[in-house]
Amino acid sequence: MSGTPRPGAPADDDLRLLLLIRNVELRLPELFADGLLAGTTHTCLGQEYIPVALRPLLRSDDFVFSNHRGHGHFLAHTGDVGGLLAELTGREGAVCAGIGGSQHLRRGRYLSTGVQGQSMPVAAGTALHQLQNEPGGLTCVYLGDGTWGEGSVYEALNLASLWRLPLLMVVENNGIAQSTPIERHLAGTIRDRAAAFAVAHIAIDSIDIDEIRRRLTAPIETVRASPAPLVVEFTTHRLGPHSKGDDTRPAEVVREAERHDWYRRYAELLPDRFTALDTEVRSTVAALVAEIVERPPVAPQ
Repeated sequence: MSGTPRPGAPADDDLRLLLLIRNVELRLPELFADGLLAGTTHTCLGQEYIPVALRPLLRSDDFVFSNHRGHGHFLAHTGDVGGLLAELTGREGAVCAGIGGSQHLRRGRYLSTGVQGQSMPVAAGTALHQLQNEPGGLTCVYLGDGTWGEGSVYEALNLASLWRLPLLMVVENNGIAQSTPIERHLAGTIRDRAAAFAVAHIAIDSIDIDEIRRRLTAPIETVRASPAPLVVEFTTHRLGPHSKGDDTRPAEVVREAERHDWYRRYAELLPDRFTALDTEVRSTVAALVAEIVERPPVAPQ
């Protein structure tokens, strides 16, 4: 099995990470149904390629702020699958002692919250700290299209532009905010809203990891070298429901999302290599889940 990718196909380490996130996410509804998850959960099925593409463009000393749909962000940035699964099941080894659950995680400079828009002003604050004390550092904050209905986003965007903060805003625009399609909750465009604050905007409509990196490497380095905020908007597709069983989308909309799934594309593009890696990763995740659910619960804090 060669590690040299064909054009349009990811390298083995990227494909393995994609499959790791996918197989972890697929297990979570099963764990919830078995009563083994502490709290709710929101999967990033279909959107895994975004944090995987950004992984080498971010540094370990960057701040990364995630949201309620953040397992893929966490795994791409930290690689701590055991800590995440232990956190979600409330078992020993949990990254936040079982208190944070699915939505509220912290690992070093990675933080997430389920409160829409809350991360933006905090991210602006850490970007200001980096501007003043850590030249070359940046803060990355993940947003959804629905988050652009929150006032805190615009207050932070105003200061980020005014103070020229090294703030990278990654918008995962999956066209639906919980159960509300974008045409019913967003007037105008995200590009135009960024422009109103004199903030640069890049639109990405691709699931090709190498292409994404080629397009973003120089702009992200510019954020570091000549600090100024940048909005990168991904047109993406959410395969699963908002959380677990609350998918109100028509069947044809779900089928259209499935048509854009990177999993299907790579399975067809490199079937032997894909099947071998998928089988390997699925087995690894299954064994890890089985081991973690047998651990004692975390001790009360």
